[in-house]
Amino acid sequence: MASEANKMGLVGLTTIVTVNMMGSGIIMLPASLAQTGAISLLSWLVTAVGAMCIAYAFAKCGMYCDRDGGMSAYASEAHGKSSFFIASYTYYVCLVISAVAIAVSCVGYLEEFIPWLKASSFNTFIGVVVILVVTMVANFKGPKITGQISTFTVWGVIIPVVGLSIIGWFWFDPKIFASAWNPHQEGTMDAISSGIALTLWAFLGIESAGANSATVENPKKNVPLACMLATSFTAIVYITSTAVIQGIVPNAALAASDAPFGLVYTYMFNPTVGLIITALAVTACIGSLLGWQFTNAQVSKAAADINLFPKIFSSVTKDNAPVKGMLIMLALELGLAVLTISPTLIKQFNVLVNLAVFINMVPYILSLTGLEAILRNNNVSSKEYRIGAVVGTFAVAYSIYGVYACGQQAVFYGAIVTFIGYIFYGFIAARDDKKMPA
Repeated sequence: MASEANKMGLVGLTTIVTVNMMGSGIIMLPASLAQTGAISLLSWLVTAVGAMCIAYAFAKCGMYCDRDGGMSAYASEAHGKSSFFIASYTYYVCLVISAVAIAVSCVGYLEEFIPWLKASSFNTFIGVVVILVVTMVANFKGPKITGQISTFTVWGVIIPVVGLSIIGWFWFDPKIFASAWNPHQEGTMDAISSGIALTLWAFLGIESAGANSATVENPKKNVPLACMLATSFTAIVYITSTAVIQGIVPNAALAASDAPFGLVYTYMFNPTVGLIITALAVTACIGSLLGWQFTNAQVSKAAADINLFPKIFSSVTKDNAPVKGMLIMLALELGLAVLTISPTLIKQFNVLVNLAVFINMVPYILSLTGLEAILRNNNVSSKEYRIGAVVGTFAVAYSIYGVYACGQQAVFYGAIVTFIGYIFYGFIAARDDKKMPA
């Protein structure tokens, strides 16, 4: 337990949560959202409210549930041990898909330096494979190296995105923005729904916000407040940066871009600056991919440690790296990369994002619906319980809307992937019950 003098304050916690959320998820979104038009900014507004509800609910879960397992532990508080497995399983699958999506983003930005990558979909696939392999191998040296690299590289996306939100308005042209508002004349609700999955993707990682409440001053007040402040700030940056781009780069050019932030800085300054920003984005993608791959290896190791995943996932090297589990994850990532090869990076990215968001909503909904049980078990005040129940219900409702917005194809294949998990659990449930989590 950290002493009071060494505990983190509100500002420090808010900064950490903000950095954790602002990974590489935003760097391809302007081009994806431009497929609909600037009207997709309304999706950001809806997602911002939903994300704040989710952040608050997860913060409360993290404060009052001290069991290992994160979302899986929250889920089991209300739904029992099978939900612990399904939450772990679906989160694992989501992070496998997310890793491929981030690699696709990285290739899109690398094309500015290696034109060969965009010569054909096969060349793009080779680029994705190389990035996945290199970043996975880099994780073999353990968590210390991974943490140091990720902490540095995340600023490769934060600096350009925050910078654009502040200075980009000097280049903003209302006429370009107006012409990009709704180029396909879609209905407002259809336009909002088309962007929900994409914008929600940018906030994935909220679930880790309340993980370290024991190291925070006055956690009952500061953890939820830091989560709300960090999510609000991140939402403002995402919304303003996307709006600025829509008012600088013509919509058709933006929709066709594989490196939208490099493109907008080229419009604002010159190609050299655009290439610098593109290089920063590549750095951010690699760092983010390192972090998420190691996180997923730890998720599977934690599940294996309590007999929910095969024991091979819990095996570690002298550097405390679960290399065998990482290699299994790499094989899954490469297989998924093959299955999602597309003539255009934007299409491949969108398919992966929709599938990842749907599958990630499974552990979200399972864990968020455990909040009321967690609050009751901790005998919180009636006021705190009511607020938590109301906000948690809104968070679940938004998560369900996120499922709807992913589209029929993502829901269809995501449901099959989820149901396959129950086949695995059937074998696990047959084991000695004493080895299962309570």
